[in-house]
Amino acid sequence: MYSSKSESNKPLPDIIKEDLDVLFIGYNPGLKSAQEGHHYAGKSNRFWKLLYDAGLTPRKLHPYEDRELLHYGYGSTNIIDRETKSAAELTDEEYEVGREKLKGLLRKYHPKIACYVGIGVYQRFAKKKEIKPGLQSNSIVEGVLDYVCSSSSGLNRIPIDEQINCFKGVLELLKNLK
Repeated sequence: MYSSKSESNKPLPDIIKEDLDVLFIGYNPGLKSAQEGHHYAGKSNRFWKLLYDAGLTPRKLHPYEDRELLHYGYGSTNIIDRETKSAAELTDEEYEVGREKLKGLLRKYHPKIACYVGIGVYQRFAKKKEIKPGLQSNSIVEGVLDYVCSSSSGLNRIPIDEQINCFKGVLELLKNLK
């Protein structure tokens, strides 16, 4: 159903299956996530709070429950597989490889919405400088809607209410698609 660490030899396995409602896409695994083998495991990361506060999950999940995303029709991956302390450590070459890998994943699994958890993730994927949060006017992979929210990192200075509202937009878009 989803990739496992032993199968892929990745520091953090993808949580993915065909025809998801939403595939959340981050930069790359942080050190804590790679160590624990769970997405968004960093102590200050707000991802799980944002999902819950936006109404995307009925309760706040813990990182060790990340595979439960599949029960809600969601998945999680990263544009780059290598774990780092900071996304600033990632190279242009890694983004180039990651861009092609991600296009392949989106074509193969075909989620309704690709939600980029980080404006910079989408900037690198789309090769565009000017990106505004929310639904993008053009999608990179045909049939998959591109939606951008700011990073859920605790280092992000965007007010939490603004971040929650962006994730609420994902829920509204999903409701409109059904």
